[in-house]
Amino acid sequence: MYVIVVGAGKIGYYLSKRLSEEGHEIVLMEKDRRRAALLAEELGEIVMQGDGCEVALMSEAGFGRADVIVAVTGDDEDNLVICQMAKRQFSVPRTVARVNDPANETLFQKLGIDTTVSSTSLIFNLIDQQIEPGQVIPLGALKKGNIEIVAVTVSDRSPVLGKKIADLPLPKDALVISIVRGQNAQLPQADTKFESGDSVVALVSASSEHELHSIFAEK
Repeated sequence: MYVIVVGAGKIGYYLSKRLSEEGHEIVLMEKDRRRAALLAEELGEIVMQGDGCEVALMSEAGFGRADVIVAVTGDDEDNLVICQMAKRQFSVPRTVARVNDPANETLFQKLGIDTTVSSTSLIFNLIDQQIEPGQVIPLGALKKGNIEIVAVTVSDRSPVLGKKIADLPLPKDALVISIVRGQNAQLPQADTKFESGDSVVALVSASSEHELHSIFAEK
């Protein structure tokens, strides 16, 4: 599968890295020259410097043959333009857009964006629910796929307590995308350690949801 990710912040970086490790063909586009150069040293030729909103650069990156376009910049307007151009100009089968302001989600969907992901909405839903420690709570499903967005709370008896994300035996098709600690949400990194009371948001295939639960459940 050929995937183009626009926006090399933490989300774009980790997503591209994971997709590349899974054997997919990836291009990670980043407008900032310094950021692009830094990532190119680590990720190599999959990094492309330039403005993902420019049609000429879209053509150069191969939007015309892409299976999926993922727009995860910090600007909702840019993400919308990128996905709309991907659909209208290049007939890309699937577009995924990060929505920073939840109020824009309905607009994105009305304008034909296949999938929208709002971290703010996900975290709000997580905080708003009464979750028992170790319980995996489905928050939603990505359209046209079997990927679930789930939440789980780390208790003081959870086997993951004090462990780094990189050390967890996560299912192959699972990805931790956010941790809510106290009143603050953070994007996790490989060396992030779990603390009691953490609310963890993850992507996982429906078939591996039970396996994910067993990793966090109290023993």
